[in-house]
Amino acid sequence: MKEVIEYIVKSLVEDEDAVEIFVEETDKGETVVHVKVAEGDMGRVIGKSGKVASSIRTIAKSISGRDKKKVFVKFGE
Repeated sequence: MKEVIEYIVKSLVEDEDAVEIFVEETDKGETVVHVKVAEGDMGRVIGKSGKVASSIRTIAKSISGRDKKKVFVKFGE
């Protein structure tokens, strides 16, 4: 899943080298994916009214549905 999110985010931004993705497993069995991008690219990743970010979250949830795990995607933290 990390690779898919990384591919999508790198396709959206201008500074691909600044993209950092960290996957964290919580003690509740949930997965949190932290996405960091350059400050100037944050608007591209979030999108107008958060539509791009919402789409990325939907893709992540559909991928994780196979494993029956909860996935959360957080941007810019």
